Amino acid sequence: MYPVARVLYENLPNYTIAGYALFAVIFLLSAFVYKLGFAKKLSIGKNAVIALFLLAGGLGLTFLAFFLPVVEGLVIAALILILYKIRLWREKRENAASH
Repeated sequence: MYPVARVLYENLPNYTIAGYALFAVIFLLSAFVYKLGFAKKLSIGKNAVIALFLLAGGLGLTFLAFFLPVVEGLVIAALILILYKIRLWREKRENAASH
């Protein structure tokens, strides 16, 4: 098991709660990565469809998280996108100041 999954399964009271916690972590990180990297202004219905697909994908990723570093990969993706957004924000701020 990879570190995040192992920590959840060793420290939570039972395996059912640990499974739901792992699913929640994966879903929240997936939604965060989607929001940082791919989200556009969409209607509520389209956002609901995307959330359903994130839930379905999160379920599949939860099963893979036992044997692959899924959570760790999502954390790294989020960190890279955060750095990209900070750099983009700085460039926009500098361009606005120079004009």
